[in-house]
Amino acid sequence: MTNPSPVDGRVPVTVLAGFLGSGKTTLLNRILTEHHGMRIAVIENEFGEIGIDDALVLDAEEEIFEMNNGCICCTVRGDLIRILGALMRRREKFDHILIETTGLADPAPVAQTFFMDDEIAAQLRLDAIITLVDAAHVLQHLDEVKPEGVENEAVEQIAFADRIVLNKTDLADEATLAEVEARVKAINAPVQILRARNAEVDLKQILDVGAFDLDRVLKDDPTFLTETEHQHDATVTSVGIELDGEVDDARLNAWLGNLLRTKGADIFRSKGILAIAGSSRQYVFQGVHMLLMGEEGAQWRTDELRRNRLVFIGRNLDREELERGFADCLATAGAAA
Repeated sequence: MTNPSPVDGRVPVTVLAGFLGSGKTTLLNRILTEHHGMRIAVIENEFGEIGIDDALVLDAEEEIFEMNNGCICCTVRGDLIRILGALMRRREKFDHILIETTGLADPAPVAQTFFMDDEIAAQLRLDAIITLVDAAHVLQHLDEVKPEGVENEAVEQIAFADRIVLNKTDLADEATLAEVEARVKAINAPVQILRARNAEVDLKQILDVGAFDLDRVLKDDPTFLTETEHQHDATVTSVGIELDGEVDDARLNAWLGNLLRTKGADIFRSKGILAIAGSSRQYVFQGVHMLLMGEEGAQWRTDELRRNRLVFIGRNLDREELERGFADCLATAGAAA
């Protein structure tokens, strides 16, 4: 990809934001596999107790750094600064940095990082905040009533976006798409909206676009560069499950189907990598509320322990019930190939 008008000599940084299940990892995979000529370093932050996204990101030559022990907008901002500092010492190895935030991250504190640390500000420029929006589910999250003092992450992610990728347009009718676009514009009037299916957008519209404008942000929010406390919804947590053994396909389908049918409104995101009895390949599933998709993944190695990894993220999750429910799906325990 040719840079049409480089802003300066600093390394551009793109922040990928968006609520749980909006398609950030799908877009990341597109960026990592498309022939755009850029060498990209990736920093991934995951909310779940168990890292799943590392296995969902396609094999690529780019360097990928994982931050799985907290949210990038608050508890692990120090780790972000340290990783950026380490990247700067090897800046000749890449042309662009891409940060994938968690689905519950407020992008504002992440953006502040590039203006409040002198060393980082001298070497990196925030190119754009790209927010993915799930056309089928975003309205319910925008309408959530939060306790006083607790921010609505879906609103914050749209408010600070320089580009909106309105994703999964195939899952919503035209009236819903028009309503979502109107709600987005009501929150962030000047933002450009790019409609997409399966995160298929022209990368020239989102990478190296010089879209982040600090003056505009300060005009809308004069306190933007002032560090303030923000509070996440404490009822939203994650439950990670790791169990060795092979899973009975029929029992798994019955359990997941009933779970998402009865609790799907509160289970915002589910994903996992499973060992199905009788299959030589991993089974990868991803769910957003009641929608669930699964497909075969990588081949199990002949000497590899069949280890199942699942993560559920949602409101008022019952850890014991989830752990027991999945354990009942096992056909064997601790079986190796």
